[in-house]
Amino acid sequence: MLKPVATLAAVGIVGVVALKLLGFVFLPMVGILLGFLFMALKIALIVALIWWGFSLFRKWTERGSEA
Repeated sequence: MLKPVATLAAVGIVGVVALKLLGFVFLPMVGILLGFLFMALKIALIVALIWWGFSLFRKWTERGSEA
């Protein structure tokens, strides 16, 4: 009578332990991945702003034929 309940309890305990171990491994990996992603986005934004400023500077300093 209690054998199915004991099996279910053992599976639950193993599941909780596995979830805790995966949390210790998986959550830092997600943090590292997000850190690299946001660092790449920040670098891309800085490069885009430099390129935009350079193109505006070229446009403003470009001399057309003035009559």
